[in-house]
Amino acid sequence: MKSTTRVVVIGGGVVGCSVLYHLTKLGWSDVMLLERSELTSGSTWHAAGGFHTLNGDTNMAALQGYTIRLYRELEELTGMSCGLHHVGGITLADNRDRFDMLVAERAKHRYMGLETEIVGPEEIAKLAPIVNLDGIIGALYDPLDGHLDPSGTTHAYARAARMGGAEIHLHTKVLETNPRRDGTWDVVTDKGTIHTEHVVNAGGLWAREVGAMAGVYLPLHPMEHQYLVTEETPEIYERDSEHPHVMDPAGESYLRQEGRGLCIGFYEQPCRPWAVDGTPWDFGHELLPDDFDKIEDSISFAFRRFPVLERAGIKSVIHGPFTFAPDGNPLVGPIPGMRGYWSACGVMAGFSQGGGVGLMLAQWMTHGECERDVSALDVARFGDWISPGYTLPKVIENYQKRFSVSYPNEELPAARPLRTSPMYDIFDGMGAVWGAQYGLEVANYFAEGDEPRYETPSFRRSNAWEATAREVRAVRKACGINEVHNFGKYRVTGPNARTWLDHVMAGRIPKPGRLSLTPMLSPPGRIIGDFTVACLSETEFRLTASYGAQAYHMRWFLQHQQDGVTIENISDSSTGFQLAGPKARDILQACTRTDLSDMRFLDVRRMTVGMTDCLVQRVSYTGDLGFEIYCDPMNQRQLWRTLWTEGQPHGLKPFGMRAMMSLRLDRFFGSWEREYGPDYTAAETGLDRFIRWDKDFIGKAAAEAERASPPDRQLVVFEVDADDADVTAYEPVWIDGAVRGFCTSGGYSHWLGKSIAYALIPRSDVRDDLVAEIEILGRRCTARLQPAPLFDVEGTRLRG
Repeated sequence: MKSTTRVVVIGGGVVGCSVLYHLTKLGWSDVMLLERSELTSGSTWHAAGGFHTLNGDTNMAALQGYTIRLYRELEELTGMSCGLHHVGGITLADNRDRFDMLVAERAKHRYMGLETEIVGPEEIAKLAPIVNLDGIIGALYDPLDGHLDPSGTTHAYARAARMGGAEIHLHTKVLETNPRRDGTWDVVTDKGTIHTEHVVNAGGLWAREVGAMAGVYLPLHPMEHQYLVTEETPEIYERDSEHPHVMDPAGESYLRQEGRGLCIGFYEQPCRPWAVDGTPWDFGHELLPDDFDKIEDSISFAFRRFPVLERAGIKSVIHGPFTFAPDGNPLVGPIPGMRGYWSACGVMAGFSQGGGVGLMLAQWMTHGECERDVSALDVARFGDWISPGYTLPKVIENYQKRFSVSYPNEELPAARPLRTSPMYDIFDGMGAVWGAQYGLEVANYFAEGDEPRYETPSFRRSNAWEATAREVRAVRKACGINEVHNFGKYRVTGPNARTWLDHVMAGRIPKPGRLSLTPMLSPPGRIIGDFTVACLSETEFRLTASYGAQAYHMRWFLQHQQDGVTIENISDSSTGFQLAGPKARDILQACTRTDLSDMRFLDVRRMTVGMTDCLVQRVSYTGDLGFEIYCDPMNQRQLWRTLWTEGQPHGLKPFGMRAMMSLRLDRFFGSWEREYGPDYTAAETGLDRFIRWDKDFIGKAAAEAERASPPDRQLVVFEVDADDADVTAYEPVWIDGAVRGFCTSGGYSHWLGKSIAYALIPRSDVRDDLVAEIEILGRRCTARLQPAPLFDVEGTRLRG
């Protein structure tokens, strides 16, 4: 075993082998994988081996599609069999919400190139005759679904990696991972020490323990999972073709053919976490004891859905652990604050996602970024606030909801509240209905009177409708107040602060006392940030952006930090309120001796509000006259009392995020991870209007290329003739009878009384009189392009 290499991958499961192969595929041959036992010795060997493309996140679905298509390529490359069975898969719906979800997913698949289809009971009976169709409304059929041989597939990855120059060392246990001062690593094993530039933690069941060697906490946890294999069944072995997979969300089960019998697994409600205090190092090819008690109800339901099971004897029981992250998605990418340490963990669906995870991580390592937005799997989506005490209940919740309907407005309750602002109890007493962002409790809206303190999850307009409309009217007619605790905030100081910001940000960096809006781009010109920059002096700046992107943005900042610049994340040490609406100035003026009459749009000033020293910015995401007022969290309650008391004669009301997201529609304001994100460029989304072209900045060459030759697609806004459901995201846009684009977000403008959708469509199709159709829950709704904002078109209220 050599003592130096460019990359050490720790873990020989399907994910580790996929990462190793993709690194060689992208040109890095000096790479090595270390496995303490044999390949597949963790959760890989006892996996059921199923694969599917269905995923609520479109980028994850695309990566799953890539993974499935990759297997043929592996077979051709290596001459080894992956044991592929492309039998197709059916996901059943027994109620309206489940059917709505499947119809919405089918709509997304139209522009993703996935050939799924909605089928009715008659088609289901033909495709999967062993299904009892009582109560079934319909299903989603995916011809790509199937299963494979886990061991054969993993070894095919390994052979392909070796063919590309990689080394694989079995029976080599990693004991320590120690960073050097230059950012490289010493990986200490029981067979010697290896010096490497990069470490990839693909430890699977042992990822927590491997991470702890480097002082890293990875939020994942193993769960016990059980599936059964039946004896030979005539209804199966007498068929002319292999029976397709059947996913039955109502029964929390998945079923497929296994030889001449069946395999059925469950995501049961009385589930059990495993190895709560750590995975034993000597665990490997063992299974857990059979546990029929916890799946008793699931089996009873399965007997009703698949009556053939009652007549089939059980041949074997497979009961083993799998790792899950709190939201069920993988933990992939560079660990924030650490150089050369990468995560490839928490890949619960390894044979659906392993190929895509390997490709994305390899691109990240070799090219500096991925070809698509990987926010859903980025390890930085969890901050340093996360703990084992949070992870465990969220993992249990995710396991239990593995086959549940995923609603666009759903707020999951486990491990909450965790992080709260000083206003939590005050707002809770005012009827706040809470959501969570990045672990932080955020008021979605305020219930009044006998209105329920719970928003019903739905694909359609929810019971929050009237409350949201009430708050929107309060903002537009008088003034609304909400917290700014859920903004990401950064303090940039030092003699080179302006120079550094000019390099990192594509837009104008303002003069003292002013704000600017600017995109932040990656080298290929993709949007990686949408920032407000406030200049307090030539050596001090404040930045605001998405709260949930803190670790992501700080990782980028620190990767590009220069001498003479200090960057601090002050997201939780700076809080306060937003005042928005035509009475906002009157209320704030009543609370301060500072004259506001000459405070222009995009001004920033320090002032005392009541008894509290504040930083006040003249800007508002509502598109109305507004101020953002920042203070120390210790003073927030006093600031609240001042603003609330002075605001009552002016009709001041609290409002939440549901109203905020409705208000932004009126002015065509885009949103992070909806209109703005790494899948899009500044020229596509219109953010290029904020670029300052007379300076150098990261991504300038790519942005200038699009300036000279505009991209094929363009962000536009539609008014939609919707019924009881509005656009959420990724609905297809039909133009001249064909799918030509997709929606990035949308909703209902309560002030305008219109359903609004943002969409990316071909630039060649954009014209002021364009009439298209947007597919919402299976219905193609007329959509008329809107060339200009529908509220305050001249910006009189916003800037006045």
